[in-house]
Amino acid sequence: MEKLIITCAISGAEVTKEDNYFVPYTIKEMAVEAYFAYIAGASIIHLHVREDDGTPTQDKTRFEETMKEIKKLCPDVIIQPSTGGAVGMSNDERLQPTELSPEMCTLDCGSVNFGGSEVFINTEDDITYFAKKIYEKGILPELECFGKMHVDQVMRLHKKGIIKEHLHFGLVLGVPGGMTGTKRDFIFLKDSLPKNSTYSVAGIGRFEFPLAELAIIHGGHVRVGLEDNLFIEKGVKAKGNRALVERVVELAKKHNREIATPNEARKILGLKV
Repeated sequence: MEKLIITCAISGAEVTKEDNYFVPYTIKEMAVEAYFAYIAGASIIHLHVREDDGTPTQDKTRFEETMKEIKKLCPDVIIQPSTGGAVGMSNDERLQPTELSPEMCTLDCGSVNFGGSEVFINTEDDITYFAKKIYEKGILPELECFGKMHVDQVMRLHKKGIIKEHLHFGLVLGVPGGMTGTKRDFIFLKDSLPKNSTYSVAGIGRFEFPLAELAIIHGGHVRVGLEDNLFIEKGVKAKGNRALVERVVELAKKHNREIATPNEARKILGLKV
C-alpha cells in the first residue's frame, strides 16, 4: 500500500477563534499553524486566508504573503489554496490564488445546500470555467466532491476533456446538504471512483477520525484540520492543528501505514519533484 498523504486544512473560511482559540487569522498565525501541522506529518497545507480580524478573503496579495511565510518555515511543503472561498464570492474572486501558480488548488465539483439560506453554488459552467483557468496554469486540482452526484459530474466533464488526468478527488463527508460520513457512505463513494485515481477523505466534525481510519485501511489519503473539526475528542477542543495531525499519524501506525513526505506525496500525485 502506498504511503499516506496527510493534508491539513488549517483555518477554513467559517470557523472562528470563538469556536476554537487556535484557529489562525494573521499571516504569522497561519505560518505557525502550518509549520506545526507539517512537523507532525502533514505534507499538504490546504489554505484559506483571512484578514487580521478573521474576515475570509480571496485576496491574491494576502495569499502570496501567507504562502511566502509558510514556505520560510517548511520549504518543501505542498500548499493547496482553496478556490472555494466563502459563500457569495464571484468566480474570479475565488480564483485569485491560482494567479500565483501553486502546485495544487481545490476545484469544487457541484453545488451544496450549506443550511438555512446558504447555497454554495458551483454550476457546470462554473466548474468548466474554473477547470480551464486551473489547467492553463499547470495546477493539479483536487476535485472536491460532497456526494456521488459530484463524482458523476467529474466523470462527465472528464469524458468531454474538460477535467484531465491525474484525477485526485477530495471526498468531503458530513457537510450539511452533502453525504453523511458513515462507513456505508464512504465505501459507496470510494467504490464509485475510477481505478487510476487517488483520493483524500475529509470528515466533518465527529466524522473526522472514523473516516480517517477508514481511508487509511482502504488505501486512501486523509485531510484533517480546524477547518473541518474543532475537537480532539468529544467535548475537548484540539489545541491546534498539530494535535489533529498527530491523531492521524497514530491511526496510521496502528494500521502499519507509513506517512508520505511532501516529495513522496508529489510522486503519488504526479507532481514535479
